Amino acid sequence: MAPGREKKQAWQSFAKDMRKRPRLCRRGTEPCALFDAANAPKHGTQLAERPAMFPKPVQALRPNTYAYESSPMVKATGFREYDARWLFEKEINLMGVQALGLGLGTLIHEMGVKPELVTGHDFRSYSSSIKNALMLGLMAAGVRVHDIGLALSPMAYFAQFALDVPAVAMVTASHNDNGWTGVKMGVQRPVTFGPQEMGRLRDIVLAGDYAYRDGGSYVFENDFPAVYLSDLWNRPKLKRKLKVVAACGNGTAGAFAPKLLEALGCEVVPLDTELDFTFPRYNPNPEDLEMLHAMAAAVRESGADVGLGFDGDGDRCGVVDNHGEEIFADKIGVMLARDLSTLHPGATFVVDVKSTGLFATDPVLQRNGVKADYWKTGHSYIKRRVSDLNALAGFEKSGHFFFNAPVGRGYDDGLVTAIAVLDMLDRNPTKSMADLYAELPKTWGSPTMSPHCGDEVKYGVIDNVTKRIAAMRETGEPIIGQKIRDVTTVNGVRVTAEDGTWGLVRASSNKPELVVVVESPVSEANMRAMFAAVDGILRENPEVGAYNQTI
Repeated sequence: MAPGREKKQAWQSFAKDMRKRPRLCRRGTEPCALFDAANAPKHGTQLAERPAMFPKPVQALRPNTYAYESSPMVKATGFREYDARWLFEKEINLMGVQALGLGLGTLIHEMGVKPELVTGHDFRSYSSSIKNALMLGLMAAGVRVHDIGLALSPMAYFAQFALDVPAVAMVTASHNDNGWTGVKMGVQRPVTFGPQEMGRLRDIVLAGDYAYRDGGSYVFENDFPAVYLSDLWNRPKLKRKLKVVAACGNGTAGAFAPKLLEALGCEVVPLDTELDFTFPRYNPNPEDLEMLHAMAAAVRESGADVGLGFDGDGDRCGVVDNHGEEIFADKIGVMLARDLSTLHPGATFVVDVKSTGLFATDPVLQRNGVKADYWKTGHSYIKRRVSDLNALAGFEKSGHFFFNAPVGRGYDDGLVTAIAVLDMLDRNPTKSMADLYAELPKTWGSPTMSPHCGDEVKYGVIDNVTKRIAAMRETGEPIIGQKIRDVTTVNGVRVTAEDGTWGLVRASSNKPELVVVVESPVSEANMRAMFAAVDGILRENPEVGAYNQTI
């Protein structure tokens, strides 16, 4: 008999004998009730015969406990209007992220979408681990996952087209402070989830209503950023030699934006482009004055033609002119709309309700036959509206810009926005960024100001403020000493006085905050008066806390 067969028979005989023997407990000689060898799973028993059961998530768990390490924790408020955001370890744990992946995979099948998905992660100390947990859940739900590694959100959106994959789940907390995590999801390129899909995903995950399927698998797309970048720089170089400050706030864009700008022919002045997930100088958010001020100082010091600032996941771009003056993103949108509508007369532009009224009143846009459509704030809302209306572009005051063909593919991409700004300068070789900005009609506008307000109460506060302002209009109560001309409630409440001065209050979709913006076409004094009036109404609600910044 062959030696190998002898060994196998000896092992089978030994195993048979062992199954007949009672296992002894450590103390005494009685058979141990904790182990019954005769009824133990036989060699070759398939674990798949056991019902697959992933625990139903709970809302809160205490860290450093067995339960925290072996049960999913998912706080319900993390499912927001159009994406997901949680404080990692406080509101969601890794098991909770697995539950999210299982739920997303279940939803993909439920929606009848091909179960194939692109994922990537931003540069935070924990993002890679979160992505891995998400992928485990997705694969358990039968999804084939394409991992593009460290990436920008628009890189993941681009991958949906380049790899011909229908779904995306990008692990990022965008511009949120360190400690936050989140996922931006979609199954219908180029749009991402809205309230209906997010609500269904929440219900599946929190109820533990998962559907396990075979067929899940994993593919790593090696060096995919090179494919994305080559798609952007595969075009003629700029004719105009431009010096550009590239500000990245030590976020993910630092690995990619300077390379792109250099490939386009720019002289690049790097500012905080080294990857550092502690964000040592400021949060990578070009809507915040702290980052804009740093960009402005770098432009003045270097003599740059323009400063371009990118947020944490690279889907937004902020701009500073050659004098070091910060230009709010909605005004950049007006400038780009002027430039693009000269090439495409009669174009439609979608604009969020936080943005300047110039989109409707600017004489150049009117002369070019532009149609301005004011819509809900939020990257998913504007992205879908741009797609539905086949608009040339969409602009948000936050810096999310969405360009349809021939400029882009319909999703928000800070690097594509940067290219659009540089192309505008290239088409105006005798004018500086400051010159182009000075050509706009003068208005006085605020940055986005965000008082703290808990996720559980912020929508109730907005309801109160909306009712209060509606009552003011109905009873003829003035605002800033003027009659109320208009009240818009498409997203929060925007109140406009007779002279065109307006103020907006809405709930933030991704943080426990409210959003306040004011603008006046008349004077700075009226802008400040509107802020005082709006803030006074807000202060009637004790749940409203301190602002992150004010005028």
